[in-house]
Amino acid sequence: MFALVLDTATPAVSVGIAEVTTDGLTMVAEDQVVDGRRHGEALAVLIAGCLDKAGIRIDLLDAVVAGVGPGPFTGLRVGLVTAAAIADARQIPAYGVCSLDAIAAGLGGPLLVATDARRKEIYWATYDAAGARVNGPSVDKPAAVRENMDAVERAAGAGAAQYAEILGLPVTGPEYPSMPAMARLAADRVRAGAPTEPLTPLYLRRPDATEPGERKKVNR
Repeated sequence: MFALVLDTATPAVSVGIAEVTTDGLTMVAEDQVVDGRRHGEALAVLIAGCLDKAGIRIDLLDAVVAGVGPGPFTGLRVGLVTAAAIADARQIPAYGVCSLDAIAAGLGGPLLVATDARRKEIYWATYDAAGARVNGPSVDKPAAVRENMDAVERAAGAGAAQYAEILGLPVTGPEYPSMPAMARLAADRVRAGAPTEPLTPLYLRRPDATEPGERKKVNR
């Protein structure tokens, strides 16, 4: 079974093709472009390239796995709309994975994972010694996160690296979501042919652009 795996919740546009078998998983193609302004432009190109590298056509995909964030509105939306459109067009299931979980996977804990939320904030979650998420995902200033962490020993993710001095933790692991990790987190659902899931984005805050309100009356 082949699964298209993708994430656009961070400045990294990441794509992979995973071959999922009854007893394992192999990444047969993987690529990434780090550019927070090129999500829409880069994603389709990376998908086509990974399909070509894997030697399969899009109609041979059995599932789509997508990172649901948290992430900024525009970039995250590009990935989820694309994933949903492919799943719908091919009539295959789609599965969501928290993008922070795909950074934390395999690193152990206690661990803080943080990505850049802009506005001098981070998207974050914490994980226990077994790797299970125990707090988050949330969005806060790094200093506020530091004040409320209990027993966290290390940090991972680009946000953790960016604010390492404030967070006061050694940084380890990948900066961006790992496609092999994302595939592993969804592998049991792919194997079981589980029902498709709504790809609900974790925006965590309202987009900057809003609909205009009622025009104010001007007294003359």
